[in-house]
Amino acid sequence: MKASLSTLASVLVFSLVLSTAAPILAQSRPQRPDPPKSGDGKKNSRPTPKTEEELKLEALEKQRLEEEKNSIYVDDPISVDTDIVSFDAVVVNKKSGAIITGLKKENFQVFEDGVKKDISNFTTPEAPITVTLLLEYSKWTETFGSAAGGYFEPGVYEAIRPVAQFLTRFIKPPDDYASVIAFDIRPTPITDFTNDPQRINQTINLLLRNRPAFRENNLFDSLKFTLYGGKGDSVVLDNEKAEKSDYQGMVAVKSKRRAVILVASGIDTFSKINYSDARKAVQQAGIPIYIISTGNLFYKKYEQYMDPGRTMPGMPDRMTFLQAKNQMNTFAKESGGMHFEMTFESEIPAYLESINGLLRSQYSLAYDLEKKHEPGKRYKLEVKVDVDGDGTTDEKTFVVQHRPYVLGPAVEKGKGKAE
Repeated sequence: MKASLSTLASVLVFSLVLSTAAPILAQSRPQRPDPPKSGDGKKNSRPTPKTEEELKLEALEKQRLEEEKNSIYVDDPISVDTDIVSFDAVVVNKKSGAIITGLKKENFQVFEDGVKKDISNFTTPEAPITVTLLLEYSKWTETFGSAAGGYFEPGVYEAIRPVAQFLTRFIKPPDDYASVIAFDIRPTPITDFTNDPQRINQTINLLLRNRPAFRENNLFDSLKFTLYGGKGDSVVLDNEKAEKSDYQGMVAVKSKRRAVILVASGIDTFSKINYSDARKAVQQAGIPIYIISTGNLFYKKYEQYMDPGRTMPGMPDRMTFLQAKNQMNTFAKESGGMHFEMTFESEIPAYLESINGLLRSQYSLAYDLEKKHEPGKRYKLEVKVDVDGDGTTDEKTFVVQHRPYVLGPAVEKGKGKAE
């Protein structure tokens, strides 16, 4: 068996022992732990803003949140119609890959469709982060992971490890928060936002002792659910009596450092929405998505056998994996995140260190709109940086990582198409 990190060794061994005695349940109906007997358990609450700079943004976006609250998880991307554009940016040295911190508002220039905009709000990197970890947890996940784990451990461990390691190493109370959603044929929230170590351990143990039940990977539906929320399975660890409940997505979280960490193969098999709809939802949300691909574990080992003429019907071939890779690249780029293609399990710690560093080094910028964006229209967003403050921007030396454009509000049904 490949060596796993020391922080998870005891959990993995103990979970394997449990799995031999406990019945195997489906992911979409996972085992629910007994409620804590003590009365001092921490009740999870969604993060709230702690800085004065965000008060202005909250006031301007109040109308947006009211509209989103009642229009979650619909057939079309959520409409966001505000008088301000806000986004996150990370400055990276092209040659060394070093993340540049300590910059000020005066070091940045922002352009929309080539027109320079005055930066109305600027905050420097701060430590606290709020993330949702979205995990593919299907029979395909187990198949792809088995290419690395072999016969000595369940293949799904290869997908659980990045989630478990990020939760245990990088989520630090009292200001960091994380939620976990697992998906196969549909998304299932395992825990809402928490930084309670006991809750985090319950989440990891739940994923380890269950086994995937379905083959489908509804990636597109699950990604949109993670961003915008909707009606879905009740949060597993909340032990609610109701099977379904309303779940708020990342767009409703008011925290300076927000992101989605997606651990998946990139293959979608059964979603109600298509790739174009998922892409628009990602663009509209403006929340960075950091992706760790798991399909590459399988693809690199069996690529030579994936000629379409030799592949069994229903099995992925080369084009399936190439399409998945391109989709993941697009989601990462257009959200302002990054895509890490995992070939070996040993690469996971470096990926997580990079993601944590990028998250905690984001500059938050915003500019006011003189005129509201036209519905459905795409506006190119460009950010330049003058690191040394000499009046000349440094495109040759530094790259500013951010979402490449913003979209006007979605067109309401029955009111015509946007130009």
